[in-house]
Amino acid sequence: MAEIADWSTLDAAQRRQRQAAARMHARALDPILNAFVQIDTAPLSPTSASALGGLPYAAKDMLQTPSHRPCGGFGDAGDLGITGSSDLIERLCAAGADLIGFTNMTELAYEPSGFNATRGRVRNPWNLDFISGGSSSGSAAAVASGAVVAALGSDTGGSLRIPAHACGVTAWKPTHGLVSARGAMPLARSLDSIGLLARAAADIMQLVPFMAEPPAPAGVARAVVLRDVVAECDPMIRRAVGDATAALAGCGIAIEHRPGLTAIDAIDRHALIVMQGESARVHRARLNDGTVGPVLRRRLAKGLEIADATLAESVGARARLARDFELQVLAGADIAVLPVMAILTPHADECDPGASRFSPGTLYALSRFTRFVNMLGFPAVALPAGFDDRGLPVGVQIVGRAGSDLALLEVVRHVQARTDWHARVPTAVAQLRANRIV
Repeated sequence: MAEIADWSTLDAAQRRQRQAAARMHARALDPILNAFVQIDTAPLSPTSASALGGLPYAAKDMLQTPSHRPCGGFGDAGDLGITGSSDLIERLCAAGADLIGFTNMTELAYEPSGFNATRGRVRNPWNLDFISGGSSSGSAAAVASGAVVAALGSDTGGSLRIPAHACGVTAWKPTHGLVSARGAMPLARSLDSIGLLARAAADIMQLVPFMAEPPAPAGVARAVVLRDVVAECDPMIRRAVGDATAALAGCGIAIEHRPGLTAIDAIDRHALIVMQGESARVHRARLNDGTVGPVLRRRLAKGLEIADATLAESVGARARLARDFELQVLAGADIAVLPVMAILTPHADECDPGASRFSPGTLYALSRFTRFVNMLGFPAVALPAGFDDRGLPVGVQIVGRAGSDLALLEVVRHVQARTDWHARVPTAVAQLRANRIV
């Protein structure tokens, strides 16, 4: 089976070749995937002496630079509430990474499937008829297709992990506040995290030192699988969780099973209040913007119905909720293991408000098991863990205590050294390769 090699395994000559082909690859794929808003024309001069050696990467179109004014999923966004320029892009480029372009996203980063009424949806590189996940849709598709090695994205309620699941790549959602959000469009500041997508955790780990200073990793000895969460899932999701758990056990991690659904549902009630309440207050002006679709306007209006006192109470509950989760769910374990989504990746029509098959319940289900992590402020890493019977990837997430980012990435690195789920070439891209288009 065809595979795309991890950047960390390439020698200097192979890295130069990969960088040199990145823009051509992105341009060839974009009419099919709609992953990019802009592809930069001027490549960074490749140099093996730089720390990142020309690593080709992309950035979600909500990050501002001196030469790029993001659109935030719109045709012309106007004021997105961004302060300053992205120091992440500045640092990555200074370290020798090559910014290939800016990626498509859902409007305001406030939709979990990848649907975009303005710019059109990003198509899933495994099957173009299915969702790519959102809101970091283009970033995930660009990585999965091999156009870039890594891509910056954001995660307010699952916006890195959901597209990682749908597109079969790895996502790092950092501890809240660990990675700078300067120069990024806010959605709900108490929940927002800027993170990364890549095929492999090993490739993410090469970029982390230029993005943040996480604590040194502690060993991961015990994992708890949230059995009642898994029980709510489609059988093929359950199978993937089982396979991922077996891979973790193969790395020497002791596996326990205990319930977590009651705790997650309680945390999620606060997560929804904070997400809806803060996003509505940040983007209140959009309620009167005729270029914003009616579904998004209704979503924002709902947030303004939340009283200031109710919002403040939920924001203030984080410390208690985190402490309770550690004591009652982790209960001495180092990480929690659960699916990214309980449902299989849906057909695009199920997430298009204008389609006859549209299902609001499907949109809610996409982020049901991701939002709670943002409310806790914990880090999470989503990783591919197999495929469903339609050939679409299935993701699993591991969640740790605040500050355990490197430990999570190290665990996933070991799992991916034993498996090949993350390396396989998406079906649509493989067909293009066979036709010598990329």
